[in-house]
Amino acid sequence: MHALLVEDDDRMARALGTALAQRGHTVRRVSRALDALRYVHEAGFVLLDLGLPDLDGLELLRRLRTVCDAPLIVVTARCEERDVVQGLRAGADDYVVKPFRMAELIARIDTVRRRTRAPGGGPGGGAADGGRAVRSGDVEVDPAGRTVTVAGREVRLTRREFDVLALLAARPDEVHAREEILDRIWGDAFLAASRSLDVHVAGIRAKTGRRGLVRTVRGFGYQLGAAPAVRGERDAGS
Repeated sequence: MHALLVEDDDRMARALGTALAQRGHTVRRVSRALDALRYVHEAGFVLLDLGLPDLDGLELLRRLRTVCDAPLIVVTARCEERDVVQGLRAGADDYVVKPFRMAELIARIDTVRRRTRAPGGGPGGGAADGGRAVRSGDVEVDPAGRTVTVAGREVRLTRREFDVLALLAARPDEVHAREEILDRIWGDAFLAASRSLDVHVAGIRAKTGRRGLVRTVRGFGYQLGAAPAVRGERDAGS
């Protein structure tokens, strides 16, 4: 697998490049945002540092996501909750804070690749592998086309946001435990202590404008909810 490593620190880049090569990956290392945009189309996955000299890393992440759907992991020293949330909302598949254990990063790369390698980017071929479209109010979720429409207008979700919504829509009458969703979508049920799932649910609600589309069952998980197009709707689960 060909990796694009976007890292301006030479010592970190050498360490990551060596570790990836030992796992059988070929690596193109770049240190500037413009080069990342130039070479991202050839990448099987991307490791992205946010501290770049020519462009803020979060802005680069947003731009990369407009032209590439490859698995992308942020690897950065930015550890504030706000940074993590912004990175996930901008489309990162995972967020790793420096310093980190190399074995853990490699494991996260393997997990992200495994969960996104299916055609169309479905979560391991499970939640969004070609089922029938599901409607909730004026929202339609089409797993086969990987599209979401609200009142007939298509809404663009990130890959992870769509995978979460498609998983809930596949069994709309069931409440899905956080651990189940994290295991199916992230490949790690023990990620429950992180805010990754909550951030993506918030993104679904905000982008669709239907806060009731995903219902929170406190202390357990989430369920596809009713999504009436009513202003001022109160989400009982938010």
